[in-house]
Amino acid sequence: SLDWMLGFGAHQRYYIYKGAVDMRKGYDGLSGLVRNELGADPLSGDVYIFFNLSRRTVKLLVWDRDGFVLYSKRLERGCYEQLSGIIEGKTQLINYQHLIMLLSGISLIGLHQRPRYEMKKTG
Repeated sequence: SLDWMLGFGAHQRYYIYKGAVDMRKGYDGLSGLVRNELGADPLSGDVYIFFNLSRRTVKLLVWDRDGFVLYSKRLERGCYEQLSGIIEGKTQLINYQHLIMLLSGISLIGLHQRPRYEMKKTG
């Protein structure tokens, strides 16, 4: 599965960063933003999602066992949905399925998730 190769999957937590980010930032700049501005540990295995001002470019940063993985995509047409109106604070936790929809161009505003069983994580 490509999910495993890229280091992304449903087992992780995903945080969308609310502000616009300069996409010239790479591993060090984005991990520094996670640590210094969000007060989070970029080595946690959580995935941090960043968009530029025009919402045409997205970067996902995650620590994967022995180094950072940085996924980047620039849309040739259109833009990613702006969720900042529903984000309280600097980040928004989003589940993997909703992230895939967001990156695929499906609008999440007004989307309704039908109830599903969710096993509570311990520790």
